[in-house]
Amino acid sequence: MGDRIADVWGERTPFGAGGRWPRRRDQYLTVPGGQVERWVPSACVLCSNGCGLDIAVTEGRIVGVRGREGDRVNHGRLGPKGLYGWQANHSPDRLTQPLMRVDGALRPVDWETAMSAVAGRSKEVLAAHGPLAMAFYTSGQLFAEEYYAQALIARGGIGTPHLDGNTRLCTATAQWALIESFGSDGAPGSYTDIDLCDTLLLVGHNVAETQTVLWTRMLDRLRGPERPRLIVIDPRLTPTAREADVHLALRPGTNVAMLNALLNELISNDMIDRTFLDEHTVGFSGLAHVAAQYPAEKAADICGVAAEAIRAAARLIGTGERLVSTVLQGVYQSHQATAAAVQINNINLVRGMIGRPGCTVFQMNGQPTAENTRETGADGTLPAYLNWQNDAHVQRLADTWNLDVLQIPHWSPPTHAMEIFRHCETGTIKFLWVTGTNPAVSLPELHRIRSICGSDQLFLVVSDAFPTETTALADVVLPTAMWGEKTGCFTNADRTVHLSCKAVEPPREARSDFDILLDYARRMRLTDRDGRPLLPWNRPEDAWNAFIALTKNRPCDQSALTYDKLRAGGGIQWPCTDRAPEGTERLYTDHHFPTAADRCEDYGHDLTSGAQNEEEEYRAKDPEGRAFLKAAPYLPPHEPVDDEYPLRLTTGRTVYHWHTRSKTARSPQLQDAAPDMWVALHPDDASRAGITEGDLVRVTSRRGELVAPAVLGGPRIGLVFAPFHYGYFDQADPARHHRAANELTRTEWDPVSKQPVYKVTAVRLTKVADAPASGRTGVIAADGLSAVPHSPTGKPRPQP
Repeated sequence: MGDRIADVWGERTPFGAGGRWPRRRDQYLTVPGGQVERWVPSACVLCSNGCGLDIAVTEGRIVGVRGREGDRVNHGRLGPKGLYGWQANHSPDRLTQPLMRVDGALRPVDWETAMSAVAGRSKEVLAAHGPLAMAFYTSGQLFAEEYYAQALIARGGIGTPHLDGNTRLCTATAQWALIESFGSDGAPGSYTDIDLCDTLLLVGHNVAETQTVLWTRMLDRLRGPERPRLIVIDPRLTPTAREADVHLALRPGTNVAMLNALLNELISNDMIDRTFLDEHTVGFSGLAHVAAQYPAEKAADICGVAAEAIRAAARLIGTGERLVSTVLQGVYQSHQATAAAVQINNINLVRGMIGRPGCTVFQMNGQPTAENTRETGADGTLPAYLNWQNDAHVQRLADTWNLDVLQIPHWSPPTHAMEIFRHCETGTIKFLWVTGTNPAVSLPELHRIRSICGSDQLFLVVSDAFPTETTALADVVLPTAMWGEKTGCFTNADRTVHLSCKAVEPPREARSDFDILLDYARRMRLTDRDGRPLLPWNRPEDAWNAFIALTKNRPCDQSALTYDKLRAGGGIQWPCTDRAPEGTERLYTDHHFPTAADRCEDYGHDLTSGAQNEEEEYRAKDPEGRAFLKAAPYLPPHEPVDDEYPLRLTTGRTVYHWHTRSKTARSPQLQDAAPDMWVALHPDDASRAGITEGDLVRVTSRRGELVAPAVLGGPRIGLVFAPFHYGYFDQADPARHHRAANELTRTEWDPVSKQPVYKVTAVRLTKVADAPASGRTGVIAADGLSAVPHSPTGKPRPQP
């Protein structure tokens, strides 16, 4: 295996439609192979692809990883983060004992002191203010067993609706787009559909950098016989877009107009499956009416893309026989997020391309265990895809947990993260426990988030493996075990479940989140209505068995998916039941969807206003298993560009880092590849501001600023791109707040999914200083890696 920093996607293994993706084992070890004592099965947790791997262990220490060739997801491949990111486990700055704020400073304490403080303050808040003063903000990187424990503690034990995950920031829209169209969460298709399709539609999804192994699969199809046609909708010329037959580089915030124009082209040119629409959907006439208002010329004017390019994309979509569409943050974190994501579902539905080999839509996840927050109820839903508005569903949950049904909050939707932080800001919430996430870098409008988290009126508990910008604001910090140091299950973006087995012990006093949560529940004396422990488990497997029993006969049925079955397999897709003991490759193969009033996960919303549909109105028009075709008109972004702020900022992920770099900055190869912040500009925008490659620039919004070197190329005219990974924990002066992209972003969220809007911030550019005399600070790779900073030596890295 070569240098996988330079060669991000590795060696090509082309294959044709219907062929089996060839195997290729990727491996990285820090010791000679003969010194590996044992290999422990797991899967990668540094994107949502869920690549199967084995952990190499020598003398009780992780010494490497290898891709598992028999795994259905990756066939042995690993991306750069999967190959190198595990080294963060060995970082010398791991948190290894609890910390508590004493006299204004965080000081080491023992576990008894820390947990007594956490439980004691919880009891005080409950006694004085009730359960609505308690809140929990969790991750997208724990295991299912830990999320289920959080859901049971918060929703059942304490009785608060204030539990959400940082998945709200990345893939809440994926969840709600699936619910709005199909009645339930859950990806309809399988990664094997990429092996079979003849057309790929990628919308706001830079697969090449965000899911490198999935892009490897796509590249191998694109390089093989019977190459699929590729349409990419993205305002940047990314590595993904460089491979496209048609690249629609639209203005940020105009997704709905573009997608309506594509639908109009399909409908007006009769490139639709009318039999499928008549038999298996509702709402076509309303969709056709709205789409007709967006001819290609109108969309071209709104989106800044040639009308003929829109028609060319529609022709490719409309003449293909097997269409796979994928969606990610370019839709989810942008304006009208759910409305746009649903229109992509509509494209597949009007073509009748769902539930068949090579025909699906992937509302992709961004995080490795994002799906599990949704399945277990650790986000803005109830566990097992139960409907909070359906009394029978809530009663089922109460019976399972052996609680009075009124103990489970269901008078309104569970509280989303943006509202949780607003309640903290107003003082309504007095206690917040943040687990495995770093809101002081990842949430919008960071000066506000720092003020909230640092407020004296909020008791902040943070569980993490590393010191972060958020632990610095905490009252109590709990050191946690990481991946490889604990056991648990997680589900990827195509419903494949893996069991990650404990390979080594956590360092010193660090504990798994599962053990911490059990300790908390016992200290809080959380019991069921018979006085028995509410969390009666001792091992993660006990929690898993309880969870999968709850899922029986729900759309996410995993009732036969035991640890023993997972130990024997290379990833298994749910539903996994007595009738389908080996799992289920595709959903909706009979074109019957879980939209019936008694089965659906939610009664849905108006896509424009976010107004919640009521149970009575839904039952009056029960779709009884047919999919919804929901239309939405285009509306312009709420924050305008003007003479003072003439450009749009969009933030996003890049190939070498993950979220706020808590792990990847502590991997030498990944950190060396991208050590510092940068911003990408179109050369014309740079020229107007007197900026050249490598110049230090200031990007200013109505809320804050960042200062970073300029990289020229990639974005369309009028667009500034900044990675959101960089914060302050590794700066010489962490108090200087000019590095994080979210200093600039706005507190705004989608009306349906409640996902924050990160992609349409109005900004201006100012040159601060010339590029260093020693050379440029960044390069655009000739073949499309969107931006790769130089190594600290100033020598350009080789490009993929």
